[in-house]
Amino acid sequence: MIPPIIILTWLFQTLIAFVSTVAFSIIFHTPRREWLCTGTTGAVGWLVYLISMELGAGTVGASFFATVALTWFSRVFSFARKAPVTVFLICGIFPLVPGAGIYYTGYHFLMSDKSLALSTGLETNKIAIAIALGIGIVLSMPKFFFTWSQEGKSTARTGR
Repeated sequence: MIPPIIILTWLFQTLIAFVSTVAFSIIFHTPRREWLCTGTTGAVGWLVYLISMELGAGTVGASFFATVALTWFSRVFSFARKAPVTVFLICGIFPLVPGAGIYYTGYHFLMSDKSLALSTGLETNKIAIAIALGIGIVLSMPKFFFTWSQEGKSTARTGR
């Protein structure tokens, strides 16, 4: 059983991820009508990341699972809202990008702490590869996984 304080912390962090994703959407000039969906995408990704970390997946595994979830939501929103998937994907991936890892890799390198720079850099690269794999796997899936209409299912079966 997960203690209630952990669940409250997750909810708070998920809310912060939602708000930060919407803020990035504004900076990214995403249309206003898509802000709720982009925020939801970022929040879902972060919540899956937190749950995966709690279940012991590690940073790289949690990043992969979170990326799969948010890319899935990006594709669903893309078909539902008739908008490019990149609108939701680029904004939604914002909470998961290992910016601190990149910063600390450069910092340790410039401070001549080569072993720590290498360690941080390798971990950051693993996270980036996990994110790329998660995006690639979901984006390569057929359309019928993301639509609920008969049109999407019949189109996928007939190939038209």
